[in-house]
Amino acid sequence: MERELKEIPEESLLNETQAIRAEGYRLIQICATTVKEGGYEILYTFGKGYDEMNLRFHTDGKKPVQSISHIFSPAWLYENEIHDLFGLEICDMVLDFRGGLYRTNEKAPFAHKEEEGK
Repeated sequence: MERELKEIPEESLLNETQAIRAEGYRLIQICATTVKEGGYEILYTFGKGYDEMNLRFHTDGKKPVQSISHIFSPAWLYENEIHDLFGLEICDMVLDFRGGLYRTNEKAPFAHKEEEGK
């Protein structure tokens, strides 16, 4: 079993994802988290047999993240989740719930909150 983690610039997400698809990998998951320094980390996990390939990049959340749902169709669910919970804009999703996938008491509950008094 091989596990690889590849740090990528956000701009190369589509090229990297297309290459992974061409190698016969499937999408396992997409995960987002806030980082202490500000911004977000997004991790994409792909599998082929018992091997895993992970792509990770950091974003400040100010510009939209490109959807990979036209390459891996199940990505629409993860991308809508990231949008609803973190407030990150995901552009060109195959299926966009426009913020209505989850019912939450507050909009984007895991997004970075501006410090009061600023």
